[in-house]
Amino acid sequence: MVLGWLLRRPSLTALGATCARRGLGPAVLGLLFHHTDLRKSLTVEQGAMKVELLPALTDNYMYLIIDDDTKEAAIVDPVQPQKVVEMVKKHGVKLTTVLTTHHHWDHAGGNEKLVKLVPGLKVCGSDDRIGALTHRVTHLSTLQVGSLNVKCLSTPCHTSGHICYLVSKPGSSEPPAVFTGDTLFVAGCGKFFEGTADEMYRALLEVLGQLPPDTRVYCGHEYTINNLKFARHVEPSNTAIQEKLAWAKEKCRTGEPTVPSTIAEELTYNPFMRVREKTVQQHAGETDPVTTMRAIRKEKDNFKVPRD
Repeated sequence: MVLGWLLRRPSLTALGATCARRGLGPAVLGLLFHHTDLRKSLTVEQGAMKVELLPALTDNYMYLIIDDDTKEAAIVDPVQPQKVVEMVKKHGVKLTTVLTTHHHWDHAGGNEKLVKLVPGLKVCGSDDRIGALTHRVTHLSTLQVGSLNVKCLSTPCHTSGHICYLVSKPGSSEPPAVFTGDTLFVAGCGKFFEGTADEMYRALLEVLGQLPPDTRVYCGHEYTINNLKFARHVEPSNTAIQEKLAWAKEKCRTGEPTVPSTIAEELTYNPFMRVREKTVQQHAGETDPVTTMRAIRKEKDNFKVPRD
């Protein structure tokens, strides 16, 4: 019965609640999702840095970050540990680090199993609620994965301990990559579970929005089409939204990911990064960016996604 319901693609939150009531834990959910997940993985090569996109659960992404020079690797939010171990073996790399964006089980729920499968891992995060945590990081903390630099960016709001990870190769002409978890999505942002509109404004505009425009954005979920439909509702005349939506629909039709985007692109079609724009403020009936952020997040929380 649960499997039949799963095949109708409910939200992860609803599915988790129902399975919890029926005594089914994350391990069982992961097994079910493994057999119903038809999404494709993707490898993005950024000079000496390689990013392997690993679909997980119904709509999550894990990311294997590989330093080609040293063959060391890090994994972002490894909710399906066995899948991670298989990909590490396929690439012939040494996994040294876990980068956990936040404590929610669909991001951190695989940590404890992974450290048993791969002993000696450094597990990074900013929240004591994260399982198997070994290295507590704070805003602007830095670490190394082989020759890659990792800078930690504190972006509290979705959760109070949310961290985004900015990864770059010193001396490279390639753009950096930022792994944004549930703070920034393609054309959207995370719900304000443990924070405020002011905090999300700072996270999106003053932290992430100040990164180099060509920074590639790797987010935690495949929410792009629904996000763009809301963006179209907010700015119906924005051609960047219309074009991105048409592109995303084709990607999803073939099971391909819509990530990564870039910071520059997000500023053209993401309403939560466009709260300083008059068109977005007028839609919200506000004149201040933070109150606009609050208004459109509340509207998005109750938005009925059209089928077109």
